[in-house]
Amino acid sequence: MARTTAITGAGSGIGAATARAFLDAGWRVALMGRRPAPLEEVAAGNPDALVVPADVSDADQVDRAFATLVQGLGRLDVLFNNAGVFPAAATIDETDPAEWRRVVDINLTGAFLCARAAFAQMRAQRPQGGRIINNGSIAAHVPRPRSVAYTATKHAITGLTRALSLDGRDFDIACGQIDIGNARTPMVEALSRRDPQPTMDVADAARAVLHMAELPLEANVQFMTLMATKMPYIGRG
Repeated sequence: MARTTAITGAGSGIGAATARAFLDAGWRVALMGRRPAPLEEVAAGNPDALVVPADVSDADQVDRAFATLVQGLGRLDVLFNNAGVFPAAATIDETDPAEWRRVVDINLTGAFLCARAAFAQMRAQRPQGGRIINNGSIAAHVPRPRSVAYTATKHAITGLTRALSLDGRDFDIACGQIDIGNARTPMVEALSRRDPQPTMDVADAARAVLHMAELPLEANVQFMTLMATKMPYIGRG
């Protein structure tokens, strides 16, 4: 039986590139995101692609989406917890509390809700187990200036990854995190217009996620840092 994965934020950027990489590798893929049209574009009529629109910050929508994907795919082997937003640059005193809550709701609570639903399915299915891969960021280590909300959520994703790794051990559920720096996506291109930096092909990030997913459950990439070689992350830059 073909392996199955759910990818959140699958309509654009890293999510879309990863979805295409999994489909090309013969996986069955549930494409999750708020807007159906971009998901349909990524699916491109592929019979192994299942479009499952959902707002990851809404618990009811997430539960319904995972019920739909399990009905369509039969089981869930991998979740790539990828959905996220990067708000407009602002110092903390310029950050509206409503915008803070929006970023936390999508980047952190959304990851929790999807991991929760995936974990429950992986625990209940037979054979038991699966893998959750969280999309962190270089911001999980060091921030960009004027990015307090985004940076705080990505640091929190690391804590979520560590806790899930422990909770999953008794149920053959592995959890790892990939921290990606400057893959060429619309979001990074927008950031680069104000802060030019070296970038890398988003397809390289997708291949790295696929590598993590294809390991046997007895092995796990706990944390992977993948970045444009010349980005100013190591050292003073």
